[in-house]
Amino acid sequence: MRLEGRSLRVVAALAAYIIKGMALSVRWHEEGDASVRALIEAGQPFLLAFWHGRGVMVAQAYRRVGGRKIKILVSEHRDGELIAATMAHWGYGAVRGSTRRGAVRGARGMLRAAHAGYDLAISPDGPRGPREVLQEGVIELARISGLPIVPVTYSARWAKRFASWDGFLLPLPGARGVILWGEPLRIPRDANTDTLIALQHALEAEMIALRQRADAMVGRTEPTGGTS
Repeated sequence: MRLEGRSLRVVAALAAYIIKGMALSVRWHEEGDASVRALIEAGQPFLLAFWHGRGVMVAQAYRRVGGRKIKILVSEHRDGELIAATMAHWGYGAVRGSTRRGAVRGARGMLRAAHAGYDLAISPDGPRGPREVLQEGVIELARISGLPIVPVTYSARWAKRFASWDGFLLPLPGARGVILWGEPLRIPRDANTDTLIALQHALEAEMIALRQRADAMVGRTEPTGGTS
């Protein structure tokens, strides 16, 4: 059933309250944050990239490093409405669109936000996968905007992993968690097609490796679904 109006606002407020409470209860260990903190201190906007299944705690990760204003690319599917409304309770804006080729509306909205000095956030395997396959839209957006791409992920040993296409991972209250940041990646504006494809594959490999390292640090394996 599609949520609208008051129902959407109530559910979004409840979701934001629950997620924030869980995020604050997790005992976080953070690594690799020096580079992103330096960008923030220098006033350099950046493009935050994270896998769809590891997105629910990204708002907390961004807040921890001192992020100030950000726009998140949210799908035009029905669940995107709830995500956008939930993120609004964290003080974050949303741009509706996709990371796939031809997503003109989303690209234009994100470019406007970049020019206004916002950081941007994208899950480049969204909105429907395949899981951990990086769509080219994030590379093209970084090339046109000039913003560096900063990968981020998290993991927790005590968490619920949903049996969804993205393996959505929700840390449980009091869990021991880890947040890992990757090094900023800049995409040359004049890069040719071969270079762009190589950078796309390199970023995908780095983001997978970052997620795998986060899982290993908390002793987590990747089951087929459920809680572990």
